[in-house]
Amino acid sequence: MAEEKDTLQSMRKWVVEHKLRAVGTLWLTGVASSIAYNWSRPGMKTSVKIIHARLHAQALTLAALAGSALVEYYDHQSGSGSRVHRYANQFLASENNPQKD
Repeated sequence: MAEEKDTLQSMRKWVVEHKLRAVGTLWLTGVASSIAYNWSRPGMKTSVKIIHARLHAQALTLAALAGSALVEYYDHQSGSGSRVHRYANQFLASENNPQKD
């Protein structure tokens, strides 16, 4: 059980650190699957297959964005913070108090 929790925690950490890559991979996999599924259906015209694939891609994009927003919200609530806040604290604080040479 502890090993499963550790694996889940490491996957969550990777997704938090690579949000854009995770969302893009999910979207690309979904679009490719949608196109493959639509092309396997013989009774449809090519234009209808493309329209269906586009609709699936739009739904997957919204789902991926919602998932990314949930991950960001969870990070904010858990207090682990995002890299944006760490960047702001590290670099922007030094700009407000510049050292004189």
